[in-house]
Amino acid sequence: MSGQEDDKSCGFSLDTEFLRSLKGRILIAELILCFVVFICFAVYSSSYLAAPLLEFIITIVFFIIVSSRYHLRLTALNWPCMDFLRCVSAALVILVVSVVAAARGAGDGAAITAALFGFLLVCVFCYDAFTIYKSETTASTAETRDDE
Repeated sequence: MSGQEDDKSCGFSLDTEFLRSLKGRILIAELILCFVVFICFAVYSSSYLAAPLLEFIITIVFFIIVSSRYHLRLTALNWPCMDFLRCVSAALVILVVSVVAAARGAGDGAAITAALFGFLLVCVFCYDAFTIYKSETTASTAETRDDE
């Protein structure tokens, strides 16, 4: 079997280079922090569980798609744009939930812990969005320079 046939197989394998890259580490950090925020909100109040759980599920699906290189097969979608929108929307949702939890549970340790980890998660999502924006703008300026 040649190398080209291996690339087109339907098997599932994770890209170990991606897992060691900056983007892979950021996604792993997002997953861990989403899970921690979910656990903290589960201890504090069940009314705040939906946001971190939803972001955890969306992030893990995106992580699996990118780390298994299925995004290369689905070329109809603009993956950098989808990733950027995922990060921005997650940052906004987690920020709102964390602010509300911090305001309502001022004396509760679980609420403060959940809010602090939520703010940390917002920072990671914002950093991820910034790196996506930076890489896409440098790629587009390089393409325009090549066209000239």
